[in-house]
Amino acid sequence: MAADDEKQALEAFRVAQARWREALEAHRLAPPDAGFSARLAALSAAARAEAEACRQAEAAGYAWPPHRAASSQPPYELRPHSTRRGPDELWRHFDATAADLSRVAAGADILAVADAYAQLAVTAGELAEVVGREDRASGLLQHKRVRRSA
Repeated sequence: MAADDEKQALEAFRVAQARWREALEAHRLAPPDAGFSARLAALSAAARAEAEACRQAEAAGYAWPPHRAASSQPPYELRPHSTRRGPDELWRHFDATAADLSRVAAGADILAVADAYAQLAVTAGELAEVVGREDRASGLLQHKRVRRSA
């Protein structure tokens, strides 16, 4: 393995981990406001970056260090029985994918961790879209205005 590949894999993993921590932190004690769909979209993007970093690390020869997630419970606004908006079915799927991520992170299969992050990214992205649409329909979010060139 080339030293440059190793450095790139380590840097990608470091950046993805920081992005994931920031995305989770944005949800901690956040008010049920119009920014909810944006926070969900950021969580989706961070999970996607984690999946990509895990795959890159595996290709560079790294193994996943088994551990418990820093926070075994998601931030409050992402927990069942909070004021989270959106379809119950999608939230049940989110809860299941989050639980799967916690489970596989305790193991040693880095590709399983990558797959779990990727699935969480898809689910969080779907929730972000639906919640954003609902918030625009209710007036909580402003519709994006299209600028016309003169």
